[in-house]
Amino acid sequence: MSRVSAKLREIVAKRSHYRCAYCLTDEQISGVLFTIDHIIPQALGGQTVAENLCLACWDCNLIKNKRIADIDPETGQMASLFHPYKQLWTEHFAWQDKGLFVIGLTSTGRATVNLLKLNRPALIHAREWWIKVGWHPPA
Repeated sequence: MSRVSAKLREIVAKRSHYRCAYCLTDEQISGVLFTIDHIIPQALGGQTVAENLCLACWDCNLIKNKRIADIDPETGQMASLFHPYKQLWTEHFAWQDKGLFVIGLTSTGRATVNLLKLNRPALIHAREWWIKVGWHPPA
């Protein structure tokens, strides 16, 4: 496993607007320092370069693991997971109930929501509070 330098981590975090590239949780309000995800995992040939790295909360990163695709629950077909630098979040996902839930708009979005559990109970609970104080959803 390649080590990510502090300088590279800062470049990646800034590029990700200090949010998880998948669930869009803000690192500053989470109370936890996020990790760096290899979008294309090293096990599949992904390199430790800025173009292949994104900021990710621990849960999204651990759940994603070495995967780059999963089943779209609507179609039953395999779909690529969301790629934060090659795709726009708003083309594949939308907020529902004022930002409480993430819904997938495309096969990629649905597969990503399903696999990464973007509506996991702890995250929904946190979003409820973040919405109340005006910190969520991100603009």
